[in-house]
Parts: sequence; C-alpha cells; structure tokens
Amino acid sequence: MIPEIGHFALVLAFAVSICLAAFPLYGYFTRQHGFLATAKPLALLQGLALAVSFGVLIYGFLTHDFTIKYVADNSNLDLPWHFRMSAVWGAHEGSLLLWVLILSLWGVAVALFSRGIPDHMAALVLAVMGIIGVGFLAFMLFTSNPFVRILPFAPSNGADLNPLLQDPGLIFHPPMLYMGYVGLSVAFAFAMASLISGELDSMWARWSRPWTTVAWAFLTLGIALGSWWAYYELGWGGWWFWDPVENASLIPWLVATALMHSLAVTEKRGLFRSWTLLLAIAAFSLSLLGTFLVRSGVLTSVHAFANDPERGVFILGFLVLVIGGSLALYAVRASKVSEPGEFSWISRESFLLFNNLILTVMAVSVLLGTLYPLLVDATGGGKVSVGAPFFNAVFVPLTAILVSGMAFGPLSKWRRSDDPRLYRPLIVTMIVSVVAGLVWPVLLSGQYSIATAIGVTLALWLAIATAVDFVKKTSNYGGIRQTFARVERGMFGMWFAHLGLAVTIFGVVMVENHTEHRDLRMGVGDTQQLGHYEVRMTELSVLRGPNYVADQATFEIYRGDRLYKTVFPQKRRYNASGMVMTEASIDSGFTRDLYIAMGEPLDGGDWAVRLSVKPYVDWIWVGAFLMGLGGFISVTDKRYRQRAVEKKPESSIEGAKA
Repeated sequence: MIPEIGHFALVLAFAVSICLAAFPLYGYFTRQHGFLATAKPLALLQGLALAVSFGVLIYGFLTHDFTIKYVADNSNLDLPWHFRMSAVWGAHEGSLLLWVLILSLWGVAVALFSRGIPDHMAALVLAVMGIIGVGFLAFMLFTSNPFVRILPFAPSNGADLNPLLQDPGLIFHPPMLYMGYVGLSVAFAFAMASLISGELDSMWARWSRPWTTVAWAFLTLGIALGSWWAYYELGWGGWWFWDPVENASLIPWLVATALMHSLAVTEKRGLFRSWTLLLAIAAFSLSLLGTFLVRSGVLTSVHAFANDPERGVFILGFLVLVIGGSLALYAVRASKVSEPGEFSWISRESFLLFNNLILTVMAVSVLLGTLYPLLVDATGGGKVSVGAPFFNAVFVPLTAILVSGMAFGPLSKWRRSDDPRLYRPLIVTMIVSVVAGLVWPVLLSGQYSIATAIGVTLALWLAIATAVDFVKKTSNYGGIRQTFARVERGMFGMWFAHLGLAVTIFGVVMVENHTEHRDLRMGVGDTQQLGHYEVRMTELSVLRGPNYVADQATFEIYRGDRLYKTVFPQKRRYNASGMVMTEASIDSGFTRDLYIAMGEPLDGGDWAVRLSVKPYVDWIWVGAFLMGLGGFISVTDKRYRQRAVEKKPESSIEGAKA
C-alpha cells in the first residue's frame, strides 16, 4: 500500500505541474489575476507531492521492500543503511525522481523568495518551470516509474547497489550536481518570462542574477566532488578523464560562467541583452543535453544511468521541443531588444565580452569533441574516439588566453578605460608572475618544464592581480570593518572565485607535469623508493566487510629512518555481484598526496601495486571550493534583497503584444 502512495503522489505532482504550466499563462494573457495568483500555491503543492513520493521511495529502501522493482535491483539485505539512503538516486529511476524533486524545490524557493519580483513575472517564471516539470514527470510516469511492483513473486533479497556507488561520494555528488544542473532552469525560466512578457530591459537580469549565481556555485561544487570521488575511488589516481558525461557537466558550467558575467553587464549597463538571453537558453539547454547523454544509452560511460533507446527518444523529443520552442521565441522577440549606450574597445564591457566569447568557444569545442564520435557512428562512419589529446590541445590554450585577460576586467572602468594609469599595477604583477613562473620549475625538481613555467605564471598572474584589485578597492575605507560594510558582497564573491580559479590552475599544472608514479610487483617484505619516501609492504590479510571480502595490504611509509605513516589499501570483492573494486589509500598533505593502490594478484603471493606522489593535487578541489564559496557570498549582496516596484500586469501584457 505504501508504494502506491508514492506513485499517487507522483501522479498528483504531474497533474499539479500541468496546472502550474497552464493557469498562470492563461491568467497573464487573459488579464485574470486569480489565475496568476495560483502559481505560488501550485508550486508549493508540487514540491510537497514530490517530497512525499521521494520519502516513500526512501522508506522502501530502508525497510527492504523488494516488492518494488527499483529497490530489488539496487539494494540488498547486507547493504549498510547509509548506502541504502543514497541508493535511492543510485540508478536511473531514482535519480530522475531526485531531478524532478530538486526542480520542484527550486520552484518552491522562487515562490517563497520572490518578494522583490513583480507578481506577474514570478508567475510566468513558475509557469515555465511547470512546463519543464510536465515533461520530466511524463517521462517518469510513462517510461521510468520507480514504484513498479514485482508481485506476487518478490525476491527475498535484492541484487545489490553497484559497488562503484557504495561510497560516500554518492551521498553528496549527485544532489550537489543536480542542484546546479536543475538550478539553471531558473535562469532559463526568467529569460522565457522576459521574452513572453516583452519586458526585455535590464530588470530581468537583476532578478535572475542571484538565482544563476547560486546554481553556478552548486554546479561548481558538484563537478569538484565528482572529480574528487573519481580520484580516490577508481584506483587510477586521475582527477579528470574527459569522459563524455564529465564533459556534459563541464559544458553548461562554462556557459553558466559566461552567463553570470553577461548578466552583470546587462544589469549594470543595460548592454548584451540579446546575448544574455541566448546564454540563459543555452545553459539550461546544455543541461538537458547532458541529461539526454546520461540516460539515452548513446554512449558508454561509468557515469551513465540507463541504456534504453526508447527512453532516449523521449528525452530527445523533449529536448528538441524545449530548445526549439525557446529559440523560436527568442527569434521573434530578441530583434526588438534595444542595446542602449556604447563602450570603447578598452573598457570593462569589452574585457567581459572577450572572456564570454572565449568561454563560449571552450564550451563549443568540448561539445563538438564529445558529440563527434556519436555523429560519425550515426552516419555509418564506424566507431571513433576523441580523447584527452584533442581536448587538452584545444582547452588548455583557450584557458591560458582566458586567464591572461581576466586580470584587466576588474581594474577597468565602465564605458572607457583607456587611461594607462589604471593598469600600471598590472605591470609589476606581470613581472613578478613571469619571474616566479620561470624560477619555480627549477626550485621544484631541478628539471625545467615549459608547461609548468607557463601555468604557474598564469596562476600567479591571476592571483596577484586579484589581490591588487582587492587592495585598490579597499584601501580608501579606513579599516577592515569599514571595508566589509561598504564594499559590495558581489565584489568579495568575485575575488574569491578568481582566487579559486588561480589555485585550481596551479594544482592542475603541478599534478599534470610533476606526478611521480611507479607500477610495481610487490610482496610482503618488499621495499620501494618513492620520491623522498620509502614504502614497505609488511602484511597481507583478508578482511570481511558487511557485504564484501577484501584483500588488505599493510604498507609502512618511512621518511628517512622514521616511520611516517601506515596505510591499508584494499581490493574488495562484493558478495552479491562478485564485482571487484579498488580502495586506494591516500595520505593527503598540503603540498602532495601519497597514493597507493593495489592492482591484480600475481603468482607467488605478490601483487601489482601503483605508488604515486601527486604534488598539489588537493589544490584543484580547494580552488573549486573557493569558487563555489565566492558564488554563495555574492548572493548575500543586499541589492538582491531590495523590493522591486510592481508593474501593472495590463501594461506588461500590452508591451508583450506590441
């Protein structure tokens, strides 16, 4: 009976979504305020219904209700309770339910925190989100129902959760990533609401900007968590593999980054209005594309949730409908968008436009590299692959160009910044960065690396330029307290984000160019040298976990004659599936990680072992954390909490019809 409650709540949410999609639009175009007023209550009801449905699915996992097919396929009596919780979104149906739940929660947030937005605009935003909800809930109910029952012959035990997913990473990574993915729907909805209403001035950018920034911050942290998870879980020691699904998260992040900067120009100067609308459409459309790639079965990936062509056709149809409809509306309305004001080629607007173009080219490059094998296969050209050499050859130079120009924007002025005195601090910054970049590889290892020199130069260039901008903008306020009181929070957020990018770049450069690893044959009593450390295997044992049996090695790490640390990497075999997983042991430090992973067993009781020293690898994720923190700091800016002046719906409608 309880699973039926979850299914009923899902059907109710679908019905509410249809009403949410229809009633506010009807009220807007017929000038009936009663229908407009239904948007917020319907959004709250939709969120409640999906919360109930999600709660029922959680209950099914916690109580081992194997009459539910999804629970039987993805759980087991021996599965620890915390993994049963995360198993709710560990496969296709449950992850899709999490997707629509988060969509509804974004709608609830808009309904509750839109007091600064005119009522008719908030209603249109919620209506657009309702349309998105209709599509995904229809997809769930007709192709991916998580409450399908196995009756009357339910199994006594489940098949178990994929061992790759039996990790704390599953608890945090997908929800965080979905918060970013789905959160871009709010920016999309604001763009559509603006196009529907004809209110194409800078106000929609102001209303949309904090929502976009929050979504971008969640997406940043979600991608970083996924990278960290792959690093320690897969046993390869890599932090990014240019996997198609990894790319599918990176592409909307790049476009969302461009969107944030474009929104700033539109809000403050009223410029780039058409460009900003197009970026808002593109960011969410690319999120939908990522959903299609993950769930359609058109590609092979460790991240893929489903392999069902029929489901892929459904998503593809919805993707075409959303993208086609939004671009058609854009084509009709955007030609009427005015671009007031002008700016010189040397100005903050120009630098922001330059960075946005580079970000867009980066996104398009990664998109083409990801889709090219699919297009070749679809046209009968056979199986081809596009790997890291292509992406690195394209992405790295574009990143260098992007970073080299980022320092100029914050120091520039709006409209015109051709006074050379503005950029004098950057001359010293550039000299210091170049010198440090040239010297650093020699100090590090004695072996010169051009790639390291260039990378360190760019990272320092951005970090020091950010510090210069901070000092310049805060030096006149007479102290830290006055600075925090008078400087916009958005400015602090920008400083954190730019500094975070510099830290991430430094970490990437160091780990990619100076990693030391050795693939060895080791047995008990064997000793190997790894950098400044001596690694000794002292014991092999068998360890029984709750649902697995592990071969565990004991390694003692010596620095000189002193025992530094003892670590215990494992090779696990899971009871239900028989799948073997590598559990690496990682000693993390400020300047390096020691990474030890067991490979395959060899004859004579020996094992293949990978020993690695990865310099500054943790800086990759520390930098991402700083970027995400910068986004959250930005949305605390008080100007986003100011109440907007309500426009009469009649005038808005007349403007839309004009």
